Amino acid sequence: MGLLNYYRAFIPDFATIAAPLTDLLRKGSPEKVNWNQSCQQSFDTIKNLLSSDPILIIPDVEEQFVVRSDASDTGIGAVLLQERNQHLMPCRYTSRRLSPRECNYSTIERECLAIIFAVRQFSKFLTFRTFVLQTDYKPLSFLKAGAPKNSRLMRWALSLQEYSFHIVPIPGNKNVQADALSRLC
Repeated sequence: MGLLNYYRAFIPDFATIAAPLTDLLRKGSPEKVNWNQSCQQSFDTIKNLLSSDPILIIPDVEEQFVVRSDASDTGIGAVLLQERNQHLMPCRYTSRRLSPRECNYSTIERECLAIIFAVRQFSKFLTFRTFVLQTDYKPLSFLKAGAPKNSRLMRWALSLQEYSFHIVPIPGNKNVQADALSRLC
């Protein structure tokens, strides 16, 4: 799994696809590996994805980046996009499962966590340039406009102040990639 983690940014839904394999490595799992059908299917899917043509574009640092993120009850996901030929094309994907503690977060906290996760994952592309942050959750506009009431949200809003971005609300049906990444974790 070590080397596969390098390629996770290039495989959509990696966290979900690799979940049966990562569960084998989880602390407290039995000494004996129980290789079952879901592990084999996960392995085969990753093998096929690694050997197929990529659909990602090479990031152009001269062009503006768009970040889309989303959260579900079980995971968070994001995609880094750039416009090419009047279409937003993915440069990178990222996703992860929520911890048991994070699953208890309110909706606004999970959505904000997804943004924080996305910006941190893509920070090498976003630092020192203005980017667009697209979200299907309108209450997150406080990140740039005002002070949140919750201390966790306040801390996250403060951590985003080093970045220059515009929040653009989008309909949920336009946030398909990030939504799928968050739900499949």
